[in-house]
Amino acid sequence: MPKVFASLILLSLGASAAYAAQFELPPLNDPPSTEHHVGKIVWADLVTPDLSAAEKFYGTLFGWSFRDVRAGAGNYVLASVNGRPVAGMLEKALPSSGEKHQAAWLTFISVRDVDAIKRNAVANKAKVLRDSVSYPMRGRQAVLADPEGAVFAILASSSGDPPDYLAAPGEWIWSSLHAKDPGAEAAFYQTLFAYDVFDSPTEDGLQHLVLSSDDYARASANALPDGTAKRRAHWLNFIRVDNAADVAAKAATLGGKVLVDPHADKNGGMVAVIADPAGAPLGILEWTDADTKAEPK
Repeated sequence: MPKVFASLILLSLGASAAYAAQFELPPLNDPPSTEHHVGKIVWADLVTPDLSAAEKFYGTLFGWSFRDVRAGAGNYVLASVNGRPVAGMLEKALPSSGEKHQAAWLTFISVRDVDAIKRNAVANKAKVLRDSVSYPMRGRQAVLADPEGAVFAILASSSGDPPDYLAAPGEWIWSSLHAKDPGAEAAFYQTLFAYDVFDSPTEDGLQHLVLSSDDYARASANALPDGTAKRRAHWLNFIRVDNAADVAAKAATLGGKVLVDPHADKNGGMVAVIADPAGAPLGILEWTDADTKAEPK
């Protein structure tokens, strides 16, 4: 797997407090709330070398609309669906030399105290890739790499966290961590976010652990398949769709790629993994209204 582009420059915006003050990241909630869910995946940002192409791809595929956000010297847009913000997109040129890089999505996990969690992460063999920075309307955040190198961000939202509800088609519905040792990785994230961890057996025999908080399943930690020794640990976010096969086929016609063909997941719905035209991977997942994200028992 190419080295995650986000790990190098994600929120190079955050280089200084003065720069952050110029960058108008919108709040997660408007109007604000006092609701907080530590350990919840609350946001995702795309770093891409071609913002226009990304807007065309995601807008056509998922019905997202876009609004430019003041970002100093950078180009950043806010993506929304059904009037709800779902993601941010930052345009940044790919490095022209050195290791191979690709566009990437960055996963943001809710915390109450960014600096305390950062210290705890470092004490448990994580690395700080982008130090803590505060944005006037968004809150405080930092970008880290876990012990296996999977990149993620932590965010203490100043407007509260989004409430727990079933995502609509076009919205993020799940996140999964893929690692060589999902047990050790799950223990690391449990230390940070006090997750409950449940073993969820799969037909392929690979380890699959569910991470939950507030009686709500938040994400999973999954073993990388055999024969992928060179692949890096990574987070993968999934968007809810009505028909994964149709969306995967459409993604290919829009210049993307199908990385994992549509197939039935353990809950019976269809799931696939695609990449956008710049190579950023993401999952697509069918989810019926009868399916539940309640904590496993």
